[in-house]
Amino acid sequence: MTRARGAPDTTPIEVEGRYFDGVTARPHPVTLRLDDRFRVSGPDVARDWNLLDLRAAVSVPPLMRIGPAGEAARVEFSDATLAAALAARCLDLHRREGSGGTVRLVLWSLAAGLSVLLVAVFGVPRIAGLLAPLVPEAAEARLGAVAEPQILRILGDPPVCAEPAGRETLDNLVTRLVAAGQAEGSLPPGLAVSVRRHGTANAFALPGARVIVLSSLIARARSADEAAAVLAHELGHVRRRDPTRSLIRASGTSFLLSLVLGDLTGSTIIIALGDALLSAGYSRDAERAADSYAVDLMTRAGGNGAALADILERIAKDKHGGKSEVLDLLRSHPFTRERAAAIRAQAGPAAAERQIMSGGAWTALRGICGPSATTAAP
Repeated sequence: MTRARGAPDTTPIEVEGRYFDGVTARPHPVTLRLDDRFRVSGPDVARDWNLLDLRAAVSVPPLMRIGPAGEAARVEFSDATLAAALAARCLDLHRREGSGGTVRLVLWSLAAGLSVLLVAVFGVPRIAGLLAPLVPEAAEARLGAVAEPQILRILGDPPVCAEPAGRETLDNLVTRLVAAGQAEGSLPPGLAVSVRRHGTANAFALPGARVIVLSSLIARARSADEAAAVLAHELGHVRRRDPTRSLIRASGTSFLLSLVLGDLTGSTIIIALGDALLSAGYSRDAERAADSYAVDLMTRAGGNGAALADILERIAKDKHGGKSEVLDLLRSHPFTRERAAAIRAQAGPAAAERQIMSGGAWTALRGICGPSATTAAP
């Protein structure tokens, strides 16, 4: 049968992609098939979506991220043919649901434009605190997509750690912490946590709900609760959108102008982005708030919130002992005795009796980068 002139091509298209269930940060390799429906299939994954329901999230080409409106589940792929076919067959693919996002974007644009004029009067740090909550989530997602490869280049492109048992343990831990945080409002649905093999002990929260944990931090932890507590601390920064505040504060008007002009990948922001996120650090109030969030999260999840004080206090002690290779965490997260006391007081005397995971799961997590990454902590 000949296709009618002007009618969209309905030839089936099949490509490989990745599926995210919206609950865990783990990507699932899947096959994507577009015909009269959009079908997602793979090990333990079988989804069948109506083309009219599909919406595209903000992403950096050639990557495309789509999922049904109102659902957290999504798929990612980089095939130009499929992207073009979806654009032709899904009339509402790029529609934004409701007017709230549009109103928020307009308010943000006005606020960002005004901030450029006021920054000299009030100062960047103060402006950052006021404007970060107004940055649209779509803009933050784009920032995260740009920031992550820059951060990795600065770190020497460390390889991702994805040993299956360790990755599964990490996904379970993230799921448990996210579920524990529901009482205070959910974390962003696009939360993505990765571990990279690197010789420094640190973890970073980036815009767009991305967290990078360096393997040396896990290797130096003496318990699963210590590693989990640092991760919970970073989730506290994600929840408060502190990475975006830090970026605005560090890069100043160049960041604000980039947002006003809609150029989040141009040279004005590219130059400052990676270094700003790695070196800017957070205010004392932001650190205390993230500490409090971490302790509460660990307690709700059944873990030892006081372990956060244990690992940071030990690294601070190593600092004074001249072990400069472990200073990285303290450069971006300055630590004090007052913070340690506040963490332990909030966690309570019974905290040490709780464990976030079994010994077997902790062994698996420590092996997420393979056998060579499981050296005993000093």
